[in-house]
Amino acid sequence: MICAARGVPAFARRSAPLLIAGLILAVVVSACGSSAGSARPGTIAAVGAENEYANVISQIGGKYVTVSAIESNPNTDPHSFEASPSVAEAVSAAQLVVQNGLGYDTYMNKIESASPSSSRKVIDVQTLLGLADSTPNPHLWYKPTTMPAVARALVGDLSAIQPQHAAYFRANEARFDRSLEPWYQAIARFKAAYPGTPVATTEPVGNYMLQAAGTVNLTPFALQADIMNGVDPAPQAVSLQNNLFSDHAVKVFVYNEQVTDSLTASFLEQAKRNGVPVVGVYETMPTPGTFAARRTPKGAKRPYDYQSWMIAEVQALQRAVADKVSTETL
Repeated sequence: MICAARGVPAFARRSAPLLIAGLILAVVVSACGSSAGSARPGTIAAVGAENEYANVISQIGGKYVTVSAIESNPNTDPHSFEASPSVAEAVSAAQLVVQNGLGYDTYMNKIESASPSSSRKVIDVQTLLGLADSTPNPHLWYKPTTMPAVARALVGDLSAIQPQHAAYFRANEARFDRSLEPWYQAIARFKAAYPGTPVATTEPVGNYMLQAAGTVNLTPFALQADIMNGVDPAPQAVSLQNNLFSDHAVKVFVYNEQVTDSLTASFLEQAKRNGVPVVGVYETMPTPGTFAARRTPKGAKRPYDYQSWMIAEVQALQRAVADKVSTETL
């Protein structure tokens, strides 16, 4: 299905947008060695607006897809992303696209509208999950039910493009679903062991996972939204946040590593000063070889993938609560 263009909410209209010069599309997993926008012969050209979606495409499509990720730099603010001509070229040539929606990646709608194709399959995750435009938190990949739904939709669209490989895609989906079980189990264990854990955050990046883990976010959502939208928060909200640290009212500070400024840095300093452990969260998958390398036995090979990332986040949360250990970067 081709999704209609949506209005752009405040968090996608940051002031002083980040200019990304000479953008090179990151090609993931099954597309190694391919040029941006150019699929290997016999494969489906696919694009994930964010690299976490591109990773799931590669897991379901396997050897029959060539996947490009548009946003993959963990050191940049995705809300301020500006598409380059090479991005437009890759999206225009794609047979399959996965995008987040909720105003998070509206540049995708613009490119698709500028180069319409009746055969292009577009999975808009907001639409897939039936979410209203008013949904306040766009960081859908932290929601445990999101990627299984994306995987099912991918099987349908990939099978429509290459019906002869439908059984292969279904088998990959089943394998992917099984691989998420350790994440679900880790969330359930945390919820059972540390029910109602009070936390503070900068933005609602990891909120869906925090909710699933049974934590209580004491940071006012208005403050989270203001930081996400690049708006100066009310002084009272800033004071309340600082008091959460000085009063030791929270056990963890969940910090967005990709969108930082003097205010979020001051919160980070307050947390550290008061002995509140910090857990870093991300809007795009962190650089390969960081958390996976540290947690893999010597000599063993562990894939760098979406589910490894999510498990690492829950493990970091548990270390913070159980051992008061910070994991600022994965």
